[in-house]
Amino acid sequence: MDIQPLENSDIHLITDLQTPGWQDIIPPIKFYINSTFCFPIKVTIGKKIIGIGTTIIHKDTAWLAHIIVHPDNRNQGIGKLITQTLVDSLQTKNCDTIYLLATDLGEPVYRKIGFETETEYLFFKDLQPGGWMTPKNIVAFTDDFKTQITNLDKHVSGEDRLLQLDQHLTNAFVYLQNNIVEGFYLPTFGEGLIAANSNAAGHELMKLRLTTKDNAAFPIDNLSAAEFMYQNNFKEFKTAKRMRLGKKRIWKPKNIYNRIGGNLG
Repeated sequence: MDIQPLENSDIHLITDLQTPGWQDIIPPIKFYINSTFCFPIKVTIGKKIIGIGTTIIHKDTAWLAHIIVHPDNRNQGIGKLITQTLVDSLQTKNCDTIYLLATDLGEPVYRKIGFETETEYLFFKDLQPGGWMTPKNIVAFTDDFKTQITNLDKHVSGEDRLLQLDQHLTNAFVYLQNNIVEGFYLPTFGEGLIAANSNAAGHELMKLRLTTKDNAAFPIDNLSAAEFMYQNNFKEFKTAKRMRLGKKRIWKPKNIYNRIGGNLG
Protein backbone atom coordinates (compact mmCIF):
# COMPACT_ATOMS: atom_id res chain seq x y z
CA MET A 1 0.00 0.00 0.00
CA ASP A 2 1.39 3.40 -1.03
CA ILE A 3 0.31 7.04 -0.53
CA GLN A 4 1.28 9.60 -3.16
CA PRO A 5 0.00 12.87 -4.69
CA LEU A 6 -2.89 12.38 -7.12
CA GLU A 7 -2.00 13.49 -10.65
CA ASN A 8 -3.76 14.24 -13.93
CA SER A 9 -2.55 10.92 -15.31
CA ASP A 10 -4.60 9.17 -12.59
CA ILE A 11 -7.97 10.61 -13.59
CA HIS A 12 -9.01 7.63 -15.72
CA LEU A 13 -8.21 5.30 -12.81
CA ILE A 14 -10.66 6.80 -10.30
CA THR A 15 -13.98 6.31 -12.08
CA ASP A 16 -14.63 3.21 -9.97
CA LEU A 17 -14.60 5.44 -6.90
CA GLN A 18 -17.71 7.34 -7.98
CA THR A 19 -20.10 7.24 -5.02
CA PRO A 20 -23.83 6.67 -5.70
CA GLY A 21 -25.84 9.82 -5.05
CA TRP A 22 -22.80 12.12 -5.41
CA GLN A 23 -22.30 14.49 -8.30
CA ASP A 24 -19.66 13.50 -10.86
CA ILE A 25 -16.37 13.47 -8.93
CA ILE A 26 -14.12 14.01 -11.96
CA PRO A 27 -14.56 17.83 -12.37
CA PRO A 28 -13.72 18.65 -8.72
CA ILE A 29 -10.83 16.19 -8.69
CA LYS A 30 -9.37 17.84 -11.80
CA PHE A 31 -9.80 21.20 -10.07
CA TYR A 32 -7.93 19.98 -6.99
CA ILE A 33 -5.04 18.60 -9.06
CA ASN A 34 -4.61 21.88 -10.94
CA SER A 35 -5.07 24.33 -8.02
CA THR A 36 -2.13 25.57 -5.98
CA PHE A 37 -4.14 25.61 -2.73
CA CYS A 38 -5.40 22.01 -3.04
CA PHE A 39 -3.43 18.87 -2.24
CA PRO A 40 -5.08 15.62 -3.40
CA ILE A 41 -3.60 12.22 -2.55
CA LYS A 42 -4.17 8.62 -3.63
CA VAL A 43 -3.75 5.29 -1.88
CA THR A 44 -2.67 2.48 -4.18
CA ILE A 45 -2.15 -1.24 -4.07
CA GLY A 46 -0.11 -2.17 -7.10
CA LYS A 47 -1.53 -0.12 -9.95
CA LYS A 48 -5.03 0.10 -8.45
CA ILE A 49 -6.19 3.28 -6.72
CA ILE A 50 -8.21 2.15 -3.71
CA GLY A 51 -8.78 5.54 -2.09
CA ILE A 52 -8.43 9.29 -2.51
CA GLY A 53 -8.73 12.47 -0.46
CA THR A 54 -7.90 16.17 -0.67
CA THR A 55 -6.99 19.13 1.50
CA ILE A 56 -8.18 22.60 0.44
CA ILE A 57 -6.37 25.43 2.20
CA HIS A 58 -7.73 28.93 2.90
CA LYS A 59 -4.78 30.60 4.65
CA ASP A 60 -5.18 29.33 8.24
CA THR A 61 -8.19 27.05 7.72
CA ALA A 62 -8.56 23.91 5.64
CA TRP A 63 -11.22 21.53 4.37
CA LEU A 64 -10.88 17.82 3.76
CA ALA A 65 -12.77 16.77 0.65
CA HIS A 66 -13.68 13.76 -1.46
CA ILE A 67 -12.37 11.16 0.96
CA ILE A 68 -13.47 8.04 -0.92
CA VAL A 69 -12.54 4.40 -0.54
CA HIS A 70 -13.18 1.80 -3.22
CA PRO A 71 -16.18 -0.41 -2.24
CA ASP A 72 -13.97 -3.51 -2.34
CA ASN A 73 -11.60 -2.03 0.23
CA ARG A 74 -13.92 -0.58 2.85
CA ASN A 75 -13.80 -1.54 6.53
CA GLN A 76 -10.04 -2.02 6.28
CA GLY A 77 -8.98 1.25 7.94
CA ILE A 78 -8.18 2.97 4.64
CA GLY A 79 -10.60 5.86 5.20
CA LYS A 80 -8.97 6.54 8.56
CA LEU A 81 -5.51 6.31 6.96
CA ILE A 82 -6.43 8.86 4.29
CA THR A 83 -8.00 11.25 6.80
CA GLN A 84 -5.09 11.05 9.24
CA THR A 85 -2.59 11.54 6.41
CA LEU A 86 -4.42 14.68 5.28
CA VAL A 87 -4.63 16.01 8.84
CA ASP A 88 -0.92 15.34 9.44
CA SER A 89 0.02 17.11 6.20
CA LEU A 90 -1.53 20.34 7.52
CA GLN A 91 0.75 20.54 10.56
CA THR A 92 3.35 22.40 8.51
CA LYS A 93 0.86 24.66 6.73
CA ASN A 94 -0.28 26.86 9.64
CA CYS A 95 -3.87 25.59 9.53
CA ASP A 96 -5.28 25.45 13.05
CA THR A 97 -8.87 24.65 12.03
CA ILE A 98 -9.89 21.76 9.77
CA TYR A 99 -13.43 21.21 8.50
CA LEU A 100 -15.30 18.52 6.61
CA LEU A 101 -18.84 17.43 5.83
CA ALA A 102 -19.44 13.85 6.91
CA THR A 103 -21.57 11.16 5.34
CA ASP A 104 -23.12 8.58 7.64
CA LEU A 105 -20.39 6.19 6.51
CA GLY A 106 -17.55 8.58 7.27
CA GLU A 107 -18.75 10.22 10.50
CA PRO A 108 -17.58 7.44 12.89
CA VAL A 109 -14.14 7.45 11.26
CA TYR A 110 -13.73 11.20 11.64
CA ARG A 111 -14.94 11.15 15.23
CA LYS A 112 -12.25 8.60 16.16
CA ILE A 113 -9.60 11.00 14.82
CA GLY A 114 -10.97 13.81 16.97
CA PHE A 115 -13.43 15.71 14.77
CA GLU A 116 -16.42 17.25 16.56
CA THR A 117 -19.85 17.99 15.10
CA GLU A 118 -20.55 21.73 14.75
CA THR A 119 -23.94 21.56 13.07
CA GLU A 120 -25.96 19.70 10.46
CA TYR A 121 -27.10 20.57 6.96
CA LEU A 122 -30.61 19.99 5.59
CA PHE A 123 -30.89 18.60 2.06
CA PHE A 124 -33.79 19.02 -0.37
CA LYS A 125 -34.23 17.54 -3.85
CA ASP A 126 -36.67 17.27 -6.77
CA LEU A 127 -37.86 20.82 -6.15
CA GLN A 128 -40.33 22.56 -8.43
CA PRO A 129 -39.90 26.34 -8.84
CA GLY A 130 -42.76 28.58 -7.76
CA GLY A 131 -42.83 30.90 -10.78
CA TRP A 132 -41.21 33.70 -8.79
CA MET A 133 -40.30 37.04 -10.31
CA THR A 134 -36.81 38.46 -9.80
CA PRO A 135 -37.04 41.74 -7.84
CA LYS A 136 -35.26 44.91 -8.89
CA ASN A 137 -33.05 44.61 -5.81
CA ILE A 138 -31.17 41.75 -7.47
CA VAL A 139 -28.57 42.83 -10.05
CA ALA A 140 -25.65 41.22 -11.85
CA PHE A 141 -22.16 41.53 -10.45
CA THR A 142 -19.87 44.44 -11.23
CA ASP A 143 -16.39 45.10 -9.84
CA ASP A 144 -17.90 47.75 -7.55
CA PHE A 145 -19.39 44.94 -5.44
CA LYS A 146 -16.26 42.78 -5.07
CA THR A 147 -15.08 44.15 -1.73
CA GLN A 148 -18.55 43.97 -0.19
CA ILE A 149 -19.01 40.37 -1.33
CA THR A 150 -15.59 39.37 -0.02
CA ASN A 151 -16.26 41.00 3.35
CA LEU A 152 -19.72 39.44 3.62
CA ASP A 153 -18.36 35.99 2.80
CA LYS A 154 -15.59 36.33 5.40
CA HIS A 155 -18.13 37.48 8.00
CA VAL A 156 -20.41 34.52 7.28
CA SER A 157 -17.83 31.77 6.73
CA GLY A 158 -15.16 32.87 9.21
CA GLU A 159 -12.62 32.08 6.48
CA ASP A 160 -10.60 33.98 3.90
CA ARG A 161 -11.78 32.40 0.63
CA LEU A 162 -10.87 35.11 -1.86
CA LEU A 163 -8.91 32.73 -4.11
CA GLN A 164 -12.01 30.56 -4.45
CA LEU A 165 -14.54 33.38 -4.74
CA ASP A 166 -12.58 35.31 -7.34
CA GLN A 167 -13.09 32.59 -9.95
CA HIS A 168 -16.89 32.87 -9.75
CA LEU A 169 -17.64 36.56 -9.25
CA THR A 170 -18.23 37.38 -12.91
CA ASN A 171 -21.34 35.17 -12.80
CA ALA A 172 -22.58 36.45 -9.45
CA PHE A 173 -25.81 38.20 -8.48
CA VAL A 174 -26.20 40.54 -5.54
CA TYR A 175 -29.18 41.74 -3.52
CA LEU A 176 -28.90 45.48 -2.90
CA GLN A 177 -30.52 47.62 -0.23
CA ASN A 178 -29.62 51.31 -0.53
CA ASN A 179 -26.67 50.27 -2.71
CA ILE A 180 -25.36 47.99 0.06
CA VAL A 181 -24.82 44.31 -0.74
CA GLU A 182 -27.15 42.45 1.65
CA GLY A 183 -26.60 39.10 -0.03
CA PHE A 184 -24.97 37.36 -2.97
CA TYR A 185 -25.46 34.25 -5.11
CA LEU A 186 -22.61 32.53 -6.95
CA PRO A 187 -24.26 30.14 -9.45
CA THR A 188 -21.00 28.52 -10.56
CA PHE A 189 -19.43 28.07 -7.12
CA GLY A 190 -20.22 24.44 -6.33
CA GLU A 191 -23.96 23.99 -5.93
CA GLY A 192 -24.49 27.77 -5.86
CA LEU A 193 -23.40 29.55 -2.69
CA ILE A 194 -25.90 32.01 -1.20
CA ALA A 195 -24.95 34.16 1.79
CA ALA A 196 -27.06 37.02 3.09
CA ASN A 197 -27.35 39.44 5.99
CA SER A 198 -31.16 39.58 5.86
CA ASN A 199 -34.02 37.13 5.39
CA ALA A 200 -35.40 39.23 2.54
CA ALA A 201 -32.13 39.01 0.61
CA GLY A 202 -31.70 35.30 1.38
CA HIS A 203 -35.24 34.37 0.32
CA GLU A 204 -35.12 36.31 -2.94
CA LEU A 205 -31.75 34.84 -3.87
CA MET A 206 -33.10 31.35 -3.04
CA LYS A 207 -35.96 31.99 -5.44
CA LEU A 208 -33.54 33.08 -8.16
CA ARG A 209 -31.44 29.98 -7.68
CA LEU A 210 -34.45 27.67 -7.74
CA THR A 211 -35.44 28.89 -11.20
CA THR A 212 -32.59 26.74 -12.56
CA LYS A 213 -31.88 24.25 -9.73
CA ASP A 214 -34.02 21.48 -8.27
CA ASN A 215 -32.06 20.96 -5.05
CA ALA A 216 -30.95 22.94 -2.00
CA ALA A 217 -28.85 22.50 1.13
CA PHE A 218 -28.08 24.80 4.05
CA PRO A 219 -27.31 24.63 7.79
CA ILE A 220 -30.13 23.58 10.08
CA ASP A 221 -29.38 26.77 12.05
CA ASN A 222 -30.94 28.87 9.27
CA LEU A 223 -34.50 28.69 10.54
CA SER A 224 -35.65 31.33 8.07
CA ALA A 225 -34.41 29.33 5.07
CA ALA A 226 -36.04 26.18 6.47
CA GLU A 227 -39.34 28.03 6.98
CA PHE A 228 -39.19 29.28 3.38
CA MET A 229 -38.79 25.71 2.13
CA TYR A 230 -41.59 24.34 4.31
CA GLN A 231 -43.96 27.14 3.29
CA ASN A 232 -43.38 26.12 -0.32
CA ASN A 233 -44.14 22.48 0.54
CA PHE A 234 -40.54 21.32 0.24
CA LYS A 235 -39.35 18.70 2.71
CA GLU A 236 -35.78 17.66 3.48
CA PHE A 237 -34.79 14.09 2.62
CA LYS A 238 -31.54 13.81 4.58
CA THR A 239 -29.03 15.59 6.80
CA ALA A 240 -25.22 15.61 7.01
CA LYS A 241 -22.87 16.69 9.77
CA ARG A 242 -20.38 19.53 9.51
CA MET A 243 -17.39 18.56 11.65
CA ARG A 244 -14.34 20.43 12.96
CA LEU A 245 -10.89 19.52 14.24
CA GLY A 246 -8.90 22.19 16.05
CA LYS A 247 -9.63 25.81 16.88
CA LYS A 248 -13.30 26.82 17.03
CA ARG A 249 -14.05 29.82 14.84
CA ILE A 250 -16.87 32.32 14.69
CA TRP A 251 -19.04 31.80 11.61
CA LYS A 252 -22.69 32.50 10.79
CA PRO A 253 -24.56 29.35 9.69
CA LYS A 254 -27.89 31.17 9.92
CA ASN A 255 -26.69 33.46 7.10
CA ILE A 256 -26.00 30.63 4.63
CA TYR A 257 -29.02 30.11 2.36
CA ASN A 258 -27.36 27.53 0.15
CA ARG A 259 -24.12 25.63 0.64
CA ILE A 260 -21.18 25.33 -1.76
CA GLY A 261 -20.88 21.55 -1.63
CA GLY A 262 -19.62 18.60 0.33
CA ASN A 263 -16.06 19.83 -0.14
CA LEU A 264 -16.46 23.34 1.31
CA GLY A 265 -19.64 23.51 3.37
